[in-house]
Amino acid sequence: MSALKVIRYGALAAGAALALAVGAALLVGRPVEPQVTAVGRPEIGGPFRLVAHTGAVVESGDLRGKPLVVFFGFTHCPDVCPTALATLSQDLRDLGPDADRLQAVFVTLTPERDTREALVQYMQAFDPRILALTGTPEEVKAVAKAYKVYSEKVPTAAGDYTMNHTASVFLMDREHRFKGTIAQGESREAATMKLRLLLGLKAA
Repeated sequence: MSALKVIRYGALAAGAALALAVGAALLVGRPVEPQVTAVGRPEIGGPFRLVAHTGAVVESGDLRGKPLVVFFGFTHCPDVCPTALATLSQDLRDLGPDADRLQAVFVTLTPERDTREALVQYMQAFDPRILALTGTPEEVKAVAKAYKVYSEKVPTAAGDYTMNHTASVFLMDREHRFKGTIAQGESREAATMKLRLLLGLKAA
């Protein structure tokens, strides 16, 4: 091979290497598009038929068309439940007339103690638009299971009991499909934004 051909091939190889290097540099500097993988909708929620503190029989199907805000607790709860319900009450007031477009429900985890009469007294401290629901132990257990709610009786020194339980507020859309949660202790700003998005409103 002549010296001229060697020089020419060497120049071509160098040019190709430079092109590859430039291309790699451009790729490194270019923002990477996020890869989104659909994993399906979590199977949280389901139909229920319970009794409200108002005396009405409430079937979940009757509430379709309105987003649901669902909280599980019990009336003898010392702090978490009343705090959550008081905060939810304030959130409803902050939403103004738009709050009438959703339905908030409080489902007791101790139906043997939280009778309708007990719930009537308890709910006087909170927004009247929140429905407190009870039923037979089997009915309540089925609803809690559908929402993947953990609950456990914990005996106290006085011979009574308290409850360890899931303290999240569940957000369900108009078709009662799970959309997310408001966690215990989440900021008011974040909670309000989630409720507004649930209603299809712009974040304030």
